[in-house]
Amino acid sequence: MSALWVALALVVAGFAGWPVTALVFKLARTIDDKADAAKAAEDSRRAEQDPSADVTVDDPSRAPAGGTVVPRTPAGESQATAGGATGPGGAGGQAVDGELSAPPGHPASDGTAAAPAQPTQRILRGGAIIGVLERLGVCLAILAGQPVAIAYIVAIKGLGRFAELKETPVAAERFIIGTLTSMLWAAGTAAAAKVLFLQ
Repeated sequence: MSALWVALALVVAGFAGWPVTALVFKLARTIDDKADAAKAAEDSRRAEQDPSADVTVDDPSRAPAGGTVVPRTPAGESQATAGGATGPGGAGGQAVDGELSAPPGHPASDGTAAAPAQPTQRILRGGAIIGVLERLGVCLAILAGQPVAIAYIVAIKGLGRFAELKETPVAAERFIIGTLTSMLWAAGTAAAAKVLFLQ
């Protein structure tokens, strides 16, 4: 009978832990999104209150027929104090408080153009299978009375992911969240089975 309980504990720890881990990932993403939204709102509020953020930008759609844009100046400033005129020889025909900028759709004059989008690469590939094996190992280690084996499981998993974790902070965060969730689920399942059914 105890073999049946051990098998049931392994199945619950190994395979029912995946939805739990996915739920924790979703919760972590929700918390991060709320924190990012709050930070963006705070930055926006600060920018609105900052008097130095008041910038006058020329509207290229209001250009005269000749193609030359005469920059607007804030009220009370002359053309010279606002930062220079742009004429036919201007670098793009648009002025922003004395700095020349490229019109929309043209690369910047300093040669920095937007980089092409890099293809997205999946981080922590094989994580679902590794997670199942990790939970099975942790559960089996606790049921067998060998909790020291958990250190070997964590070491193998960490060494296998070391290069990816070192170069990608997002991968490191997901690795920590996934590992802790998997291990806690497996340890809790094994402890519950041991206390309730294997005495």
